[in-house]
Amino acid sequence: MSEGSMVRRGTAVSLLLLVIFLAGWEWGPGLLRIPPYIIPPLSAVANEAVRMWHTSGLLTHTGITAGEVLAGFIIGSLMGAAMGYLLGMSPLAEFALSPYILALQIAPKVAFAPLFILWMGFTVYPKILVAILIVFFPVLVNVLTAVRTVDPDLISLARAFKASRAQIFWKIEFPASLPPLFAGLRIGSTLAVVGVVVGELVGGNKGLGYLLSFGEGQANTAMVFVAIVMLTLVGGLAYLLVVAIELRVLHYLPKRVHTGF
Repeated sequence: MSEGSMVRRGTAVSLLLLVIFLAGWEWGPGLLRIPPYIIPPLSAVANEAVRMWHTSGLLTHTGITAGEVLAGFIIGSLMGAAMGYLLGMSPLAEFALSPYILALQIAPKVAFAPLFILWMGFTVYPKILVAILIVFFPVLVNVLTAVRTVDPDLISLARAFKASRAQIFWKIEFPASLPPLFAGLRIGSTLAVVGVVVGELVGGNKGLGYLLSFGEGQANTAMVFVAIVMLTLVGGLAYLLVVAIELRVLHYLPKRVHTGF
């Protein structure tokens, strides 16, 4: 099967699955006698989304959450990549810092959210900080693993040609770490949404996490579904942004490497 045929068939199957899912959502609850306060039909959720758009500032709350996700993702990724390169190039630093980084990763991030709220109040900063903590570790691990696995013979060859430490990093180690780095960024782009929502659920009066909590308090199931759908869209757009940048940066890799998840 040619690549073009595979893409067309894959797209057609995905669209068919989407249509089946939406049809099941619209008519499934009624056929199964599931009350609307448990699973509202798709049309009720769409009507609630229109109402929230006009009266509840759905666009504003979505923009706030998207901004927090973007900030947490960028800062967490930069910190994770920098720390990954540092630990990868310095075995001493890795030995000294690994226990503390591992302890930070093991500690549940949800438990930090109330603490950050106490420190910084009901601002955007606690949400961004939780997102940074969640994004940091997968990016770090991917970069660290990539730097560790660089062919030592290649580095020895570069040193034989009098390459400086900076040249070895920019010409060999950095390019070799890019594919694993983008794999970590893909994971981080979705986890950033989780971090921000946790922060908004714990203490916030703005954002989709706040709408999620507000809808739960009002027993408005349709509002909860709208918030979940918008969060999914924000996470999906963040993921697609990473994929688009990856396709541009890693254009020299075979296309099959970029397909799928």
